Amino acid sequence: MEEDDDVPQLSAHALAALHEFMREHSAQPAEDAVNAAEHHEGDDVTLLSEDWRMSQFWYDEATSACVAAEVNYLVASRPQCRVACIACPTLFVELKKRYPGVSAQLFEYDQRFKKYGNKFTFYDYNSPLDVPQVHQNAFQLVVADPPYLSKECLEKTVETMRYIAADSEATAVFMVLTGAVQESRVWELLKARPCVFRPVHQNKLGNEFMLFTNYDPVDRLGGWENSTTNRET
Repeated sequence: MEEDDDVPQLSAHALAALHEFMREHSAQPAEDAVNAAEHHEGDDVTLLSEDWRMSQFWYDEATSACVAAEVNYLVASRPQCRVACIACPTLFVELKKRYPGVSAQLFEYDQRFKKYGNKFTFYDYNSPLDVPQVHQNAFQLVVADPPYLSKECLEKTVETMRYIAADSEATAVFMVLTGAVQESRVWELLKARPCVFRPVHQNKLGNEFMLFTNYDPVDRLGGWENSTTNRET
């Protein structure tokens, strides 16, 4: 099945980390609960530990900083811009830490992120439109990192992106971080192109990842990459 090819592949280093993670995981829920209880909303801007059972693979610091800087750049030219972070807590935490003035909302399945109070919205891509109505057409900039590299997951995530975007599809600003295998699909769904910049995960994955934008980043993010994917001019 296509899904089998879309499962992220872990390097030997990441597999070793996974084994260590599983040995220690039995104690992790209690630790996270204590950490959450010790902090009030907005006090703690550290990222929680990955839970690979939910396909969580955090980006490294350089990637998080670069994407957050691009978001901040875009927000600066859009008065009262609100940012939606769909299934990308790495970016959400980086924005809170580096650019607290950016209005960002996290849409995430992991309930541990409820620690961020009303900045957290539970999100399950299997129910793409099952989000509070208050978020419909509410965000000028939408960034998504679909949790799985499958056609279904991408299509449903894009459905959510369009639902919560404030502007029409022609002018909405979309960014998608996902595997290179999704390039043609991202183009078909959002007319978004890959940038030269490459996202990197803390625990190296075998799959190549890309950052796609439906706007021209000019010289930022390395600009758009020349690609063999058939596109309209």
